[in-house]
Amino acid sequence: MNPKSHLLIIEDDDLQYEIYADVLEKFRLTRTKTGSAALVLLAKLQPDALILDHVLEDGERGLDFLPEFKELFPHIPVIIVSGALEVRQQMAALQGPRRAHYCLPKPVDIRELLRTVEIALAECADTEIIRQFEALERAQRIDAPELLSRSTERLARPNISALARELKVARRTVIRDLQELIRRGQLPADAYPEWENPREENTG
Repeated sequence: MNPKSHLLIIEDDDLQYEIYADVLEKFRLTRTKTGSAALVLLAKLQPDALILDHVLEDGERGLDFLPEFKELFPHIPVIIVSGALEVRQQMAALQGPRRAHYCLPKPVDIRELLRTVEIALAECADTEIIRQFEALERAQRIDAPELLSRSTERLARPNISALARELKVARRTVIRDLQELIRRGQLPADAYPEWENPREENTG
């Protein structure tokens, strides 16, 4: 985990943001007060994690923007911090292919917040994907197709160039691993339909 990891904080309450700024001072922070503004920023930058409130400025609701955030960057972890969510809303936010990684209640425990951010940066995002590649390289698990399918549904289709850049490996290494998983039947072939033959490297 890089101490200068970039966090995008979507929070309209000034006092709440001051708490974040204090406890997360070792990270680089960017703040917006609405989901709409966050979408504009996401088109220009790629943060390492998002901290998302539900009740935002201008009557916006954070969970309404979650699918769009995950569509743009499916592998970036999202931490929801809100005191306005019912249990069913929390459960819905943590399930499905466009889910958040964590959901913390307000008032937030600052130690729990810092710990959650550190775990998200260390164990989520691209790290999840590459660990699965490595694990499937080492062992043939009976439930591997199910596990991989569950992961790829949540992470959607990884951006190969972005993944290679973040992991500091060649694109062909990521492509090779994906194609090998397709060849083994551990990743559906229609995940990358443009690869007519998964044995051949696609450099496009």
